[in-house]
Amino acid sequence: MSRRNHTNVPDFILMGLTDAAEIQLLLFVLFLLIYLVTVLGNVGMILIIRLDLQLHTPMYFFLTHLSFLDLSYSNVITPKTLENLLTSNTYISFMGCFAQMYFFILLAATECFLLSSMAYDRYVAICNPLQYPLIMSTRLCCALVTGSYMIGFIDSSFSVLCISRLHYCDSNVIHHFFCDTFPILALSCTDTFDTEVTVFIFAGSTLMLSLITIAMSYVSILSTILKINSTSGKQKAFSTCASHLLGVTIFYGTMIFTYLKPSKSYSLGKDQMASVFYTIVIPMLNPLIYSLRNKEVKNALLRIMHKRDTSRALK
Repeated sequence: MSRRNHTNVPDFILMGLTDAAEIQLLLFVLFLLIYLVTVLGNVGMILIIRLDLQLHTPMYFFLTHLSFLDLSYSNVITPKTLENLLTSNTYISFMGCFAQMYFFILLAATECFLLSSMAYDRYVAICNPLQYPLIMSTRLCCALVTGSYMIGFIDSSFSVLCISRLHYCDSNVIHHFFCDTFPILALSCTDTFDTEVTVFIFAGSTLMLSLITIAMSYVSILSTILKINSTSGKQKAFSTCASHLLGVTIFYGTMIFTYLKPSKSYSLGKDQMASVFYTIVIPMLNPLIYSLRNKEVKNALLRIMHKRDTSRALK
């Protein structure tokens, strides 16, 4: 039986964040500015790391992929949200909706394990600095990134497959601004318990396994930092992972608040605000967190600008 035989709904209607025209216009301007900063920030971060040879290290290799994920993440959600805020076209096709959900879950799950890979990188850098170049080899870094994408692919494929096989024969109105799992499950006219359990297991495993890896890495990091005698040494060691720790706290805080709970406890206002934060705001914050708090990135930007000015002067 084909997928279309499982539903009488040819397309869905995204209700968005508000019905008030004035607030929609305000949100459109705000989200558009955030989107432009997100694109410029993440593309800029990727280019800086690629152009400066001193940033060709494991930490910035992971950071390049984090910027790519945030850029992709934003492009999956924000353009359609902007269209819905600016026009009266709030429809999204059945296939388009599940495609959006598929890439959203894929990118989110991949980012979870990429952040845990970055935590492991910081653990090795601080706890085993002499063996760092040997342990964090190019081969291991590529394996960690590839593994993160593969886990995201598996997580997304199974979750979306389970949800898409449900019957959708009643309402086609999604009370959200994008095709998220809980609002879609709420539209099914069949029992969703088994599907909810499956989605919860995949989402919970992704979040908790990656979070446990991060927690264990930082417990070891903290233990090593406390053994350092000098205050300057402690500050230097902590500064190397402060940006990552801040990014992890923001990302996991909103994800856990939204997804690690039964779908019946879904709250339209609170969960929509959390969703805005991790789908639209966080992709903008990450390049700011990792650049404004990072002297190496600032120095790399200055070197690139100086090299550019020098080449112009020679011409």
